[in-house]
Amino acid sequence: MSELKIQIEREIDIIAARQAGRQMAGQLGFSATDQTLIATAISEVARNILIYAQRGEIQIETIADGLRTGIQVVAADEGPGIENVDLALRDGYSTKNSLGLGLPGARRLMDDFAVASELGHGTRVTMKKWRR
Repeated sequence: MSELKIQIEREIDIIAARQAGRQMAGQLGFSATDQTLIATAISEVARNILIYAQRGEIQIETIADGLRTGIQVVAADEGPGIENVDLALRDGYSTKNSLGLGLPGARRLMDDFAVASELGHGTRVTMKKWRR
């Protein structure tokens, strides 16, 4: 299994994380479409790190579950946390006057999606995509 960690502190780091996810997905044999979906989901959660926490980390790794192979992305920060995760996962909800598509959009693009957040201590988003 391989693993990459990308620090997210500037806009250019989002691009690096996207590219790393796309490249790893390609090496794992994901279709071009799934590579794009993974890269887009990474972009959304990395952008949230910048907007809400200013800095954090994206960890991308290969995973296996029996006969399945996939990619796992963990976006973690030590920012303010999310007050209401259920609300944050609704389309159109935003506290920063954006379109509110980041978390719900990323959730739709991936196969498995979980958010753990504690006010004042940060947020951790874990996403998985399985190769078909």
